[in-house]
Amino acid sequence: MSFLIENWYLLVLALVSGIGLALPVLRGGAGLGLQPQAAVQRINRDKAVVVDVREAEEYAAGHITNAKHIPLAQIEERLPQVVKNKKLPVIFVCATSPRSTRAQMVAKKLGYEQPEVLAGGMRAWAAASLPVVKS
Repeated sequence: MSFLIENWYLLVLALVSGIGLALPVLRGGAGLGLQPQAAVQRINRDKAVVVDVREAEEYAAGHITNAKHIPLAQIEERLPQVVKNKKLPVIFVCATSPRSTRAQMVAKKLGYEQPEVLAGGMRAWAAASLPVVKS
């Protein structure tokens, strides 16, 4: 017991770091998005629609097979035309994730039930050696 009293700062440090490690798990992984392998499962099992929100040149340089291309600036007006069923999972993809996260927020506002983000974007997809189509 005297060890804990004399080294209280170590106890505090351990508690703070433990909370920091547990926080993403407690939040349910909020903000992390789908890892590439989990995205493949959603596409195959749940018929998820992949929506690439990058600009045209980025999309042409390489995109996920069958991905729908809607630049982020057009997402609010074009998403309802491209993905009519709001119950289907929709996976948003960009280069690294920030634009996808914004698209996810717009999709939630539009009433889509399962909008998700590909964690790490196309960089993570390519790093996982998953297929990329060039147009």
